[in-house]
Amino acid sequence: MARYSVAIAALLLTTLAACTTSEPSSPEASASAPSTPAASEPATPAPPATPATPPAQRGCDSEAARSFVGQVATAAVIEQARSAAGAEIARTLKPGQMVTMEFHASRLNIDVDAGNAITNVRCG
Repeated sequence: MARYSVAIAALLLTTLAACTTSEPSSPEASASAPSTPAASEPATPAPPATPATPPAQRGCDSEAARSFVGQVATAAVIEQARSAAGAEIARTLKPGQMVTMEFHASRLNIDVDAGNAITNVRCG
């Protein structure tokens, strides 16, 4: 049992030694290391970070797609409603369907009834 303990301890020490970083300890190694700028040299400040402007996101105007209420929600009608609203994507929501509630400003939500007729259009 003691043999196994010694072997495991040696393995652990070897593993830990491989994970450590070492600094040069000899004068020769220190001389070859890159030097830091002298205190008398002025440090150049980093340029100020400019805030990134988010990409322009297309909006959604559900009022422009209001004329599609009452029509059957075929693929062509959904695409026409999406285009009329200026939305990037359209989502058809059936009665009782579980949906995610995240807000997407450029999405047109199309509510349909059991007969697949459009009952409401809204953005988000």
